[in-house]
Amino acid sequence: MRFKTLAFAAALAATLSVPARAQTEIQWWHSMTAVNGEWVNDLARQFNESQKDYKVVPTYKGQYDESMTAAVAAFRAGNAPHILQVFEVGTATMMASKGAVIPVAQVMKDAGQKFDPNAYISAVAGYYTAPNGQMLSFPFNSSTTIFYFNKDAFKAAGLPTDKAPATWPEVVAAAAKLKASGHKCPFTTAWQGWTQLESFSAWHNVEFATKNNGLSGLDARLKVNSPLHLRHIENLSNMAKQGLFVYKGRNNIPEATFVSGECAMITTSSGFYGNVSKNAKFKYAVATLPYYPDVPGAPQNTVIGGASLWVMSGKKPAEYQGVARFFSFISTPEVQSASHKRTGYLPVTTAAYELTEKSGFYKQNPGTDVAVTQMIRKVTDKSRGIRLGNYVQIRAIEDEEFEQVWAGKKTPKEALDSIVQRGNELLERFQKASKG
Repeated sequence: MRFKTLAFAAALAATLSVPARAQTEIQWWHSMTAVNGEWVNDLARQFNESQKDYKVVPTYKGQYDESMTAAVAAFRAGNAPHILQVFEVGTATMMASKGAVIPVAQVMKDAGQKFDPNAYISAVAGYYTAPNGQMLSFPFNSSTTIFYFNKDAFKAAGLPTDKAPATWPEVVAAAAKLKASGHKCPFTTAWQGWTQLESFSAWHNVEFATKNNGLSGLDARLKVNSPLHLRHIENLSNMAKQGLFVYKGRNNIPEATFVSGECAMITTSSGFYGNVSKNAKFKYAVATLPYYPDVPGAPQNTVIGGASLWVMSGKKPAEYQGVARFFSFISTPEVQSASHKRTGYLPVTTAAYELTEKSGFYKQNPGTDVAVTQMIRKVTDKSRGIRLGNYVQIRAIEDEEFEQVWAGKKTPKEALDSIVQRGNELLERFQKASKG
């Protein structure tokens, strides 16, 4: 008996001494903060808990332009992440980064994971697809620009709270009433280049750049000093002079002024919804972007924003298996729908949109389908999207020039002409570098 006990103990000890199979870690660099950062962490946690072979490790690497720069440096040093979140304006740069990335369609195929580009909303999939039809990156936090307004502030100003200003003349009129009622910031905008030039162009079905906004060739050139663009920036400039439009900073910085109640109207990303729904202490509503009613064809459709996930090269096959498994997990209709409801980002698959609609979410939360309906309208060659090289730097130029306008140091025409001139120099440089 004693012999059996000793044998059992020895066997048990041997079993316990065998190390558990190590998980394969998948490094994911992203640029999400606050409530959206919590969402990213939750997605990774849910995936990690759903299986035992892989562990996705999300790491915040600064704003989109900062994370791209960090990833380039890491790739050259041989320690790039497996997954990199890149905002839509970095798409052309990533496409030109030969050898640094692996097309997501190839990653999924090699891993034996089901992947059907046709399952994605066409406006989303089309943007991240190469001319040969291969999907290059994985649609993740896809968004578009929409309009938010503070219903309590509207009520105090004697404005209707059940209907947003639909046109730019109506925005001006509403801003004047808000100011008269004591509001110090009637209207502001975040991501000013994206909202007031890129989305504005598509929404009015006018060219932002030649070559179908860069989608048809690297020799595209900017066209944002057209009469309509000039009219719009002059309108915003006049609003700024009257205190109806108050500039609150670059990128998403102005969003905090809406959540706090300081600014009553804002144009920004649909991905701002999660922050508003969680933190706003007032009644609010979501609506489509304003437009100029006398422009033929307006409103058309808005273009994609947000970001996608790129797979970096140089990793082991087992690690790419984990990447593919993770992508399959976050693209299921249930996960997609839950993410859409939580954040305001688009449900990037048709199945996720239908599941959300079936759940009654849109009826219970009026306006939450605005981003989707703006995107799924019929698109034209002028409204499919914008894919230009060096566009991160061009966005910075737009910010610099617009800041001169809002400060009264440049006329709208001077600023737009400068954006075109400086931007085209960068486009020419990118075109030459890509040929080399």
